Amino acid sequence: MPEWKILITDGLEENGLSILRASAQVDDRKGISAEELGEVIGGFDALIVRSRTKVTAEVFAAGKQLKVVGRAGVGVDNIDLAAANQHGIRVVNTPRATSQAVAEHCLALILALARAIPSADAGMKSGQWLKNDLMGIEVQGKVLGVIGMGNIGSTITRLANAVGMIVKGYDPLIPAEEIQKRGAIPTPLNDLYSQADFITLHVPLSAETRNMINGQSLATMKRGVRLVCAARGGIIDETALLGALESGQVAGAALDVFVKEPPGISALVTHPRVIATPHIGAQTREAQARAASDIAEEVLAALNGQTLRWKVV
Repeated sequence: MPEWKILITDGLEENGLSILRASAQVDDRKGISAEELGEVIGGFDALIVRSRTKVTAEVFAAGKQLKVVGRAGVGVDNIDLAAANQHGIRVVNTPRATSQAVAEHCLALILALARAIPSADAGMKSGQWLKNDLMGIEVQGKVLGVIGMGNIGSTITRLANAVGMIVKGYDPLIPAEEIQKRGAIPTPLNDLYSQADFITLHVPLSAETRNMINGQSLATMKRGVRLVCAARGGIIDETALLGALESGQVAGAALDVFVKEPPGISALVTHPRVIATPHIGAQTREAQARAASDIAEEVLAALNGQTLRWKVV
């Protein structure tokens, strides 16, 4: 068996590294710059990244012996898929490894929005007793609109049903009967917008979904809606969202992802009705361990010409 050379640029849990090291040379260069990546990639058979590393057309062109790029996670918007296809290089990911973690984070954000938990905590830590100022709402009986009924959308549906929410789901790629099997009421997008008390987004970032939550779609939503996004920055038009928060059309937003990451101190991040977290949806020990083993096994399968579970291209 050939000894493959594998480059890791954004770190990987030890269980994944152990799987790789059993049959390959592994070079772990966490934090490598784009320039250095372009200089060294030509000597590797495989590249494993998370969301930080941008695998551009230039990287694919320089990867003369590159056979597969593995994304330890779900989103592949940081990988130029057209260039990968052009060069005949496989791209694989781990679409199931982080579903539970992201869904749990979204449920936590929904509850935090409903009960103003960050404001309550900040008040206590600054010596304020804000009991009379922080009237919340219950999520039981409220309508949760889930846009995107894949692995994560289906998981948040199960969790939301467990706390008594009425879940309405929309996904143009999944038949209505399958959405129903996954625990949600199939609902056209415009109806979901007008009926939902909370909306959570679980779609990839693409040309079709970029800025899908914009001024027009926000205006069609139920006044006082609360939005949650732990999918990808760019799905929500941040300027339009800020305007909707200021007008009261949107009562609150919980964002784990941003167009620019880190976003810095912005009007949106610091808005009093925004809960902001630093892209931590998948950051659990369990999820990262699953992602590490899944991507290690999938990359080795690609190198050895075996059947792939999660081929993107």
